[in-house]
Amino acid sequence: MKKLQLASMTLAALLLAGCGASAASTAESTSEAVSTEETAPAATAAPAETQAPAAALPDGVYTAKFNTDSSMFHANEAVDGMGTLTVENGTMTFHVSLQSQKIVNLYPGMAADAPAHESDWLQPTVDTVTYSDGTSDEVYGFDIPVAAVDADFQLAILGTKGTWYDHTVSVSDAEPAAEDTAAAAVEIPADGSYTCAVTLEGGSGRATVESPAALTVADGIMTATIVWSSPNYDYMLVDGEKYLPVNTDGNSTFEIPVAALDAALAVTADTVAMSTPHEIDYTLTFDGATLAAAE
Repeated sequence: MKKLQLASMTLAALLLAGCGASAASTAESTSEAVSTEETAPAATAAPAETQAPAAALPDGVYTAKFNTDSSMFHANEAVDGMGTLTVENGTMTFHVSLQSQKIVNLYPGMAADAPAHESDWLQPTVDTVTYSDGTSDEVYGFDIPVAAVDADFQLAILGTKGTWYDHTVSVSDAEPAAEDTAAAAVEIPADGSYTCAVTLEGGSGRATVESPAALTVADGIMTATIVWSSPNYDYMLVDGEKYLPVNTDGNSTFEIPVAALDAALAVTADTVAMSTPHEIDYTLTFDGATLAAAE
């Protein structure tokens, strides 16, 4: 009997020990799970992608198209929808002539914000445009800041009735501006001695100069010898510079610079033929077609 009780007690002890070990194991597993959850690194959000600003065009002057969302707000027909884009130190400004003087201000932004930002309103310039039929008109033009070409931006307009309106515009198709033909390099003959027909205009019409005149080119600079029909000219003015006669006998003779052939050269000649010296304005034109090497 005692042996049976002892066996029962031993079995009970073993069962209790097993339950304790199982509980401890379960607690340890739970603790590890909690610990793992607490120490797991938090997921980090991917950084938002930022779009790099569009690079400005190289410094210079361009022609470009002005695009708008309205048939009532656009470039003047005389400029064929185009304007002038100027880039200086990476900053772009677009000048456009509008169709009339009915738009009095522009605002780079939304119409709702314009009244509170009067210092940012764009002020008009008065532009003269010439139409295909030869008639001209004075219209308003504006210098508009441009952040990027070929990209839409908001531009509010203020009309003569005092109401702001929203518009979406863009500047596109920028091309380097063609050089003004009037500023093109002047063609200079090769160094040497020539003769060239010259025409005198101005004054009373009684004075003349010898034609053809002698023309010398040295180091790309043209100098003409002008021989008047009178001995009474004591100096000439060309581009503000005074030139004295190169002779003491006979008709007054001067050597003066010539900027270009086939272009009117404004000169002033002072005559002492009257009771008092008198400056007279003339123009001299050298005919490039008659240029010939001196014999």
